[in-house]
Amino acid sequence: MTNFNGFTAQDFDVFTVPGLEGRMEAIIGQVRPKLEYLGQTLATYLSALCGEEMYPHVAKHARRTVNPPIDTWVAMASSKRGYKALPHFEVGLFSTHLFIIFAVIYESPNKLVFADFLDKHANHVKKTMPENFFWSMDHFNPNGTLHAELKPAEFKKMAERLKNVKKAEMMCGLRIERDDPILLSGDKLLAKIEETFSTLHPLYKASF
Repeated sequence: MTNFNGFTAQDFDVFTVPGLEGRMEAIIGQVRPKLEYLGQTLATYLSALCGEEMYPHVAKHARRTVNPPIDTWVAMASSKRGYKALPHFEVGLFSTHLFIIFAVIYESPNKLVFADFLDKHANHVKKTMPENFFWSMDHFNPNGTLHAELKPAEFKKMAERLKNVKKAEMMCGLRIERDDPILLSGDKLLAKIEETFSTLHPLYKASF
């Protein structure tokens, strides 16, 4: 893909296609080329930001046999082999919005490192993350909680859950509603993603 023109209503509508096979076909044909382009471009940006080689991984949804995916994404992490065991960055879509996040998911042992950081630095995190970012402890939940609505005590509770619940995970970042005009400009969207990753970078660093 030489020209990235952002995301249109048609891209978000792939999640209304019924059945696993039909939806996967729509995702692969419609959305995946854009995610592959973003993955390559953003991996270069993140490699410079993080001071280590970052590699893109586009979601394949390979384990699915019945239920069609409700979202799709590209993840960037410091391993060529995979991203799930590592703290990573993601850009992806649900039917309602685009998300730009830092994530430590349940497969990652770094959960404990990040939980410790969040517990000790709850006040700092509350002060430094933008009010319009959201937090989620479940990557299947498209909603999350707005940073503005969280108090330091709640970050400490989230840290405790991250430490003690095997399936717990942590995501933080920005959501852009599907009708936001920025999505229709490839350049503006790319700049917004890079700016968001730069803001999330301290959380990424704190998870090692």
